Amino acid sequence: MLELGVQTKEVVRDEDPEQGFRLLRDAGFSCADFSLNAYLLNLDIYDAHLNAFFDADMEELERFFTPHKQGAARAGVRIHQMHMPYPIFVPQGADAVNAYLWQQVAPKSVRICAFFGCRYLVVHGFKLARELGSEDAEWAQTEKFIHFLAPMAKELGITLCVENLYSGLGSHMLEGPCCNARKMVKRIDRINAQYGAEVLGFCFDTGHANLVGIDMEDFVTTLGKRLKVLHIHDNDGVKDLHQIPYTFTRTRENACSTDWDGFLRGLRAIHYDGVLNFETTPVLTSFPVEMREDVLRFLARIGKYFSGQIQGNGDAGIYM
Repeated sequence: MLELGVQTKEVVRDEDPEQGFRLLRDAGFSCADFSLNAYLLNLDIYDAHLNAFFDADMEELERFFTPHKQGAARAGVRIHQMHMPYPIFVPQGADAVNAYLWQQVAPKSVRICAFFGCRYLVVHGFKLARELGSEDAEWAQTEKFIHFLAPMAKELGITLCVENLYSGLGSHMLEGPCCNARKMVKRIDRINAQYGAEVLGFCFDTGHANLVGIDMEDFVTTLGKRLKVLHIHDNDGVKDLHQIPYTFTRTRENACSTDWDGFLRGLRAIHYDGVLNFETTPVLTSFPVEMREDVLRFLARIGKYFSGQIQGNGDAGIYM
């Protein structure tokens, strides 16, 4: 069976990290998506309300995260991927804010990732197509950022993973950065060839894909081996809700809002052997706290079903 992962946010707490990691393990997860973005929230970044967390030097940050690293190890959970705080660039934001994100938050995120022994760090591309006039010009700015971090990533054995994003215009959801799979294949291959290492990979986000109508099967099969990590979650096709798969339907006849069959066919076609990772933190706050373990177990059960479909075992293993 493929390994299963889920976000640490709302489960792993700084006061007693091991307890949270044990809860994840008992629910059926052997991997975790460490929510580094929880230490500098996106809404605060957009509002230019930066806290002092990333002002600390690396020695202090490693001391802070040592209980998390040790707690995960004792619980038998592997930190498989992390998410850098986002956005890492605020269009029309203050120069001081963007400089801090680039010079302090980003490189320290890479080093924290290495401290955890984590291979994959997810980053958001810059949302600049409207300001610069084209997706290619937008990507050029994101690539500058990737080149800034790539030497460090290569040295530390980390793969930076960009993900497909959305952009809003009024009440409409539009394709955001990294939504053209064929362009991303060429960009990833070119940059990795330049550094002689896998410094760049892709994180496929099912919820974002559903919002902008991406053909999931085609996108995944086009990416192929460049697909390194997943953000699995569901929505109604209107808002980025990060809910449990199969939650939303298009009609009363229960046709899923998200093309889960196409997603699974794509993963099966490329012989995906990575972690099935759920990015579903809001679910854990929408249910009563007393049901948290039940919700996590249900997510893991869906992951087992996904694994069976991808590996050609039908629903084998779902009740394991």
